Amino acid sequence: MGRMGKKYRAALAQIEPGRLYALADAVPLIKRMAYARFDETVEVTMVLGVDPRKADQMVRGTVILPNGLGKTKRVVVIAAGEKQSEAQTAGADEVGGEDFVERIKGGWLDFDVLIATPDMMKSVGALGKILGPRGLMPNPKTGTVTFEVGKAVQEVKAGKVEFRVDKTGVVHVPVGRVSFSDEKLTENIRTLIEAVLRAKPSASKGRYVRAAYCGSTMGPAVPLASSEYHS
Repeated sequence: MGRMGKKYRAALAQIEPGRLYALADAVPLIKRMAYARFDETVEVTMVLGVDPRKADQMVRGTVILPNGLGKTKRVVVIAAGEKQSEAQTAGADEVGGEDFVERIKGGWLDFDVLIATPDMMKSVGALGKILGPRGLMPNPKTGTVTFEVGKAVQEVKAGKVEFRVDKTGVVHVPVGRVSFSDEKLTENIRTLIEAVLRAKPSASKGRYVRAAYCGSTMGPAVPLASSEYHS
């Protein structure tokens, strides 16, 4: 880590060394420590005792946060026929078919989530090298490859987030904004943690969650008490 700024050091000094915080104490502290001039995102980081190199220990899923993320995601749907109308009615920002595949090939990536119907995946699959590295590739496991496009769009707009363990065994997920009330942030955090606990692979042995932290975009992470993520 590079040199810490004065504001970051001042925030860090508010965390008691060696203390593990219950959410009731962690959430207000995170909000007090936020010093950026913008409404910082609050994020949860969970260190898992899994080996993501093994397929049977992959941790991945989605969860709808009860209070959203404080930001409306831009959702694009690639479908055909009546499914296009269904997506538009549900609130998709843009809807198209093969023409959208060509737009993306040409460099268009002005969206946060891409949803596609299964019959369009033959064409969308060719975009893997473009969408994959950006985490935008539709996937049935996250509900973004489906014929229920209306439901999928509504869930994303309502605050649906994806979590996935990275190659180091860490899950890192946004759960709201500093401007949220303590109650709303706490509810979102608990919902996310519970979803990750439910996603525990049967092949995972020993301690599943080794540590968990919560913090804002610019502020230091607060270590959470194990009672908050006991599995």
